[in-house]
Amino acid sequence: MKKEFTTCNECEEYPCERYARRGWWKDVETKVAQENLDSIKENGIESWLYEQKERRLTVEELLNNYNDGRSMSFYCSACTLMPVNLINQAVDEMKQRLSDNQIDDSDIKAKAKALRAIIQDLASESGIDLKPKNKQGDGWQSRPHHESACSGNQGAQPTKQSQRKGANC
Repeated sequence: MKKEFTTCNECEEYPCERYARRGWWKDVETKVAQENLDSIKENGIESWLYEQKERRLTVEELLNNYNDGRSMSFYCSACTLMPVNLINQAVDEMKQRLSDNQIDDSDIKAKAKALRAIIQDLASESGIDLKPKNKQGDGWQSRPHHESACSGNQGAQPTKQSQRKGANC
């Protein structure tokens, strides 16, 4: 039954049976959604919207100043999963390293690598897992490419038959 609420948590029945059937907390996306609904309930939607604006501006700063072309997904995940103050702490530490000339400001790869490490350390200290997950929830493990893992077939793409049988591997 449609109750014309802006969010689920406005309803007296929240969390209801329909809500529970969705399988909240089973994956990162629904965990974040649950946390968002709880934050809206605790602090109000205006406060939550302000925080989301901060997150957007923070990820834009990271992408504009520290993206080496390979960091976008990491920065987006970090800004989604971590409190904004932790991301800002990482950026402040990075700016300090730049001002102390520990990192060359013109070397975008070095800046990105250093900032990712700072963010990862802060996330780990806070118990936040930033490793991307695949659909099975196993994490994105680097899979060996067949062209380098298979002897004698460098540059060749595996066939379905060779994948099933493990030929040349």
